[in-house]
Amino acid sequence: MPGDLPCGADGFKHITKSLFFLLFSISETPAGLIAENLLKAKEIALNDSRVPEQLKHYLQKALDVALGLDPYLDAMASSNRLWITGTLSVRSVAEIIADSCLTYACCQIFRMFVHMIRARKILLIGKLKGYSILAIAEELPDDGKIFACAEAPYLGVNSQEAFDYSSDGKKISMRVGPMADTLEALHAEDEHFDIVFIDADQRNAVNYYSFVMDNHLLRMDAVICVENTLMKGQVYLENISDENVLAVRKLNTVINSDPRVEQIILPVQSGLSIIRRSLAPPDAVIESKVLVTDDIFWGYNRRRILDQLRLDGKVAYVTGGGQGIGRAFAHALGEAGAKVAVVDLVLAKAEAVACELSLKGIKSVALAADVSKPEDVQRVVDTVVARWGTVHIACNNAGINMNSASEDTSLEEWDKTFNVNLRGLFLCCQAAGRIMLNQGYGKIINTASMASLIVPHPQKQLAYNTSKAGVVKLTQTLGTEWIDRGVKVNCISPGIVDTPLIRSKDLQPLVRRWLGDIPAGRLARATDLQAAVVYLASDASDYMTGHNLVIDGGQSLW
Repeated sequence: MPGDLPCGADGFKHITKSLFFLLFSISETPAGLIAENLLKAKEIALNDSRVPEQLKHYLQKALDVALGLDPYLDAMASSNRLWITGTLSVRSVAEIIADSCLTYACCQIFRMFVHMIRARKILLIGKLKGYSILAIAEELPDDGKIFACAEAPYLGVNSQEAFDYSSDGKKISMRVGPMADTLEALHAEDEHFDIVFIDADQRNAVNYYSFVMDNHLLRMDAVICVENTLMKGQVYLENISDENVLAVRKLNTVINSDPRVEQIILPVQSGLSIIRRSLAPPDAVIESKVLVTDDIFWGYNRRRILDQLRLDGKVAYVTGGGQGIGRAFAHALGEAGAKVAVVDLVLAKAEAVACELSLKGIKSVALAADVSKPEDVQRVVDTVVARWGTVHIACNNAGINMNSASEDTSLEEWDKTFNVNLRGLFLCCQAAGRIMLNQGYGKIINTASMASLIVPHPQKQLAYNTSKAGVVKLTQTLGTEWIDRGVKVNCISPGIVDTPLIRSKDLQPLVRRWLGDIPAGRLARATDLQAAVVYLASDASDYMTGHNLVIDGGQSLW
């Protein structure tokens, strides 16, 4: 380690011996070049008795920092699976990383960006190696795509077959040839990208950047990453005549002066620039040269449509959240950004779902309650408010179904069904509604059923059908009463949802009968309902109230 080197004059011979090795092991980055010059200064200082020991000491401390930075950054970049197989395996991983213009640390940063912005389509411009491309492809979803473009073949790769040894190879489309032609072709194909990577260590990089921006190859919320923008620190030094350095300096200046974007240069390796569109360019115009200032262009309250679906900072509870539809609702609301209280009659079920949410980084709590009991409902609401300050989203999903022929339906069965499905839902709406009305904001989502619209058959379920029709009417009534005070009340009517219970052998004949009544040809999945609950819980649905959102594959239409 650098700190182990002797500081006194007696260590000069040791330094001289080590200097050659150290110089050739230093990375060619700004930190590496600083380390190289400090090593030379250290050699001079150790050979000159007039240099104070204190100065030698501080030279050594500076050298330790400079020598340790790049190795530390590389060491702290989490390792990932290396897809080095088949054609690519003839070279060691070290050789591939060393030769790749996308260095290991930058590759890891780039993979993080892919993950963070949930990129699906990426454009790579430069002499990227197979390792880098496959490492990035690993982060993409199955339908993701990488367009890897270069002037000439690289890493001995000149066909798509080189990537077939990896399960992620299908995501990669290689484009080898003149870059101008490749970009023109992508433009003609109407391609748009979530991330564009450009290697600045090429004289035409500024042209590539300009083409991407001028021809709208970048999606609205996309990011451009440009590597090698510090060029070993030379871009900000005086009296530099190297044409490559001057080209990169020009690129940085062009980007910095472009009013359409904002950029920041990270001092990682040889420099990594992160560029995004400016949120509000002052000269935004449309073809007619009219200044665009309305909400359609910028989004209501400057929030674009997908941002309006976010639930960041919101507090929600889900009754019946320990299984089935309620579990799906809890996950959906949490993934959209809400804190979620999972409420279930059985505490262990609620705790299991809350544990699932915590694994995703979602703040959650598990609560046990019988929604038919006013004291339980009030305790749930009070607990949520005490923990998180309020309730923004009430997802009243708890329900039961006890099938019986109408002439055989007992009063006990009728009362039990209505106590949970309608009385319990009313109690939840009222308790949460009082909090929401007081704060002037709230979203209530009730779970009804397509049985509120039709009489599902051949099963007989009088109490269930009637209770769910009551849920719809209760939702409509509250929706009109409370909307002018900021509280919107809507409901979701699912079709028959595929659950483990339905998959039993005894019910298979009944399932086949149901499938014949469903235009979609399949039962609903719990995940089919998740987007709906997020929409109704979000600001995107602010003008909707008293609505029964039917999601049944068309069954209620026949």
